[in-house]
Amino acid sequence: MEFRTLGKTGIKVSAISLGTWQVGGKWGAAFNEKNADEILNKAVDSGINFIDTADVYSDGESEKAVGKLVKSRKEKIYVATKCGRQIQPHVNAGYNVDVLRKFVENSLTNMGLETIDLIQLHCPPTEVYYRPEIFALFDTLKQEGKIQHLGVSVEKVEEALKAMEYDNVTTVQIIFNMFRQRPSQLFFNEAKKKNVGIIVRVPLASGLLTGKFSAATSFTEGDHRQFNRHGEAFDKGETFSGIDYNTGIAAVEELKKIFPGQDNLAPIALKWILQFDAVSCIIPGASNNNQVDSNLSAFNMPDFTATQLQAVQEVYEKFIKPSVHHLW
Repeated sequence: MEFRTLGKTGIKVSAISLGTWQVGGKWGAAFNEKNADEILNKAVDSGINFIDTADVYSDGESEKAVGKLVKSRKEKIYVATKCGRQIQPHVNAGYNVDVLRKFVENSLTNMGLETIDLIQLHCPPTEVYYRPEIFALFDTLKQEGKIQHLGVSVEKVEEALKAMEYDNVTTVQIIFNMFRQRPSQLFFNEAKKKNVGIIVRVPLASGLLTGKFSAATSFTEGDHRQFNRHGEAFDKGETFSGIDYNTGIAAVEELKKIFPGQDNLAPIALKWILQFDAVSCIIPGASNNNQVDSNLSAFNMPDFTATQLQAVQEVYEKFIKPSVHHLW
């Protein structure tokens, strides 16, 4: 296991950690506590020490499973959760300090913990980043011992840059992968200057970058990959990284030509992200133990050759960049 420093938190976290959006069941399936326990324990057994969750994942069941894990293990496990997405409608006016304080306190109750290592605003509307009183709340919560550090999960590079103007923002969670490359430009450089940790989410573009999907692949009714392809429920950039599905499939077929004989592209996609030293950690999800193993096998992948890196870039330039690069 490789460990990297999570920005100015000073925490050493596993470079490949675990996101829990779909832990306990595939997207659209009911939460399965036994499955969640198996995946979480497998992750820790494999050397992962950083778990990312949110209060809205399976209506709090994910947080409960993470809290149970932490209390059952002797290892030091760092927990990150998120708040804000319970606000409905999810608009700027819904954000106030009393509401957010209650969310944090509810998360502590869900997990049965005395403090949260990292609390993150969960993709708030852009206007929220211009409200200092929202960010000041978390200084108060830190003084009270309820949290240790504040971070943000963002949709757009511009939101990340604005969030980092607040000194108490220690981390930014952002979508970054072979199909979402814009963050590696200005944002990565600014984050390094400010010693802000970068947590990479959606590293496999909602599974597209596993190479296991085709034009004929179907998804269940409750799966965001079925109902949110055009942003019907939330920011469309969350689903397949905002790429038109068929365009994404075509791009993946080109990636397979760069890495012949690799049936599973997931470790390659994760290895590509790890080459960026600005990245503190990646939080791929897993709906079974095999996916945990698949994610961690990225450490066993050989370094990319210059030819391979150039070929990946050419796929991005041809298939992806024209339609989405400027959006997020």
